[in-house]
Amino acid sequence: MRRRWRDGQGTLVVSGGGGRADAVSVPLEIAASYRARTKGLLGRDAIDGAMLLSPANSVHTFRMRIPIDVAYLDRHLEVIAVTTMKPGRLGMPRLRARHVVEAEAGVMRGWGLRAGVRVEIEGMG
Repeated sequence: MRRRWRDGQGTLVVSGGGGRADAVSVPLEIAASYRARTKGLLGRDAIDGAMLLSPANSVHTFRMRIPIDVAYLDRHLEVIAVTTMKPGRLGMPRLRARHVVEAEAGVMRGWGLRAGVRVEIEGMG
């Protein structure tokens, strides 16, 4: 199933995140155009929630002001890997990744976002 989103707002839903029975809903900025993906989180001091870059299989943190958590998702929205990147780094491409979620460093663990977890994206089609 091929997913196509438009630039805009949505919600990242992590079911049973962090060992909880309830789902975690996170405000999500969607960057689907080349221009929005290229800008990403550059120049920001913070982000409320997360940003989805799609399509994407790698990221960099050059010119970023803050460290970020990066989750690589496959085409089924299953998390392949989660890593934390400091500013000025180049992430290695993940071959199976189709989408990338970025957020402030340290928050993804609290959401229960880790390898093997499947997420949902709501609010954009």
